[in-house]
Amino acid sequence: MSNQNEHTRVDLIGSDDHDKYLLRGSREIRQILQGLIDGHALVTAQLSPGQQSFLTALIALSDDGNSVLVDASADEHINQRIGSSEKLICMTQLDKIRIQFELQTPAATNHDGHPAFRAAVPDQLFRLQRREFYRLQTPVTHAVSCRIPIPQPDGKKISLETRVIDISAGGVAVVVPPDNVPFSADMEFVDCQLQLPELGTIAVRLRVRNIFRLTNRNGIQMLRAGCEFVDLPRSADNAIQRYIFKVERERSARERGRL
Repeated sequence: MSNQNEHTRVDLIGSDDHDKYLLRGSREIRQILQGLIDGHALVTAQLSPGQQSFLTALIALSDDGNSVLVDASADEHINQRIGSSEKLICMTQLDKIRIQFELQTPAATNHDGHPAFRAAVPDQLFRLQRREFYRLQTPVTHAVSCRIPIPQPDGKKISLETRVIDISAGGVAVVVPPDNVPFSADMEFVDCQLQLPELGTIAVRLRVRNIFRLTNRNGIQMLRAGCEFVDLPRSADNAIQRYIFKVERERSARERGRL
């Protein structure tokens, strides 16, 4: 990936592995969209990250295959906001595969006498197996942090601000100080606060799965703790997926000279 942390990477997906998850072929994207239409899949949509989501569905592809129709909301206030929005962030599943994409500048229209919105078929689409988690190495320029309450022998807790070095829908890897911090496998931390740029703070519960000692380029040692999410709420899962999709889309655009 184009953004690199200053420490040594451990068991992360390679720099080109995002292509395994990010689909760009227009023909395949249309096939997936048609599958969502045929399967009457419910789509969770948002006008922008952090805003309230609503349920909708894809209802048809245009005859030329260049645009897709989305069912309008039963809430007219939401429809007004959709009609004036720059994009619609869509998340759904097809055959147990997580699908996420953005529809640019949706425009109000009608389909078989019912209100709908028309948008161009997306030029890329993110897809992920349910049990497969794409690990995103977080950009140094937009740091992600997680505040973890650490229990003390006297029963009190200290709040430890940790730097997130990679993130997936399944968990995070954080850098923790190597001394005087009780981090070990199978420890569980509740009421952790995951801070995602532009999306705000998300409450998560973490369980430590593994610990690795790292040495950065300056010779300074640190610990990497691989933590999994426990009972992650759907709203938090959606926010994390939006963050991953946003970072990958921006990175892809930079590589293609669009930013």
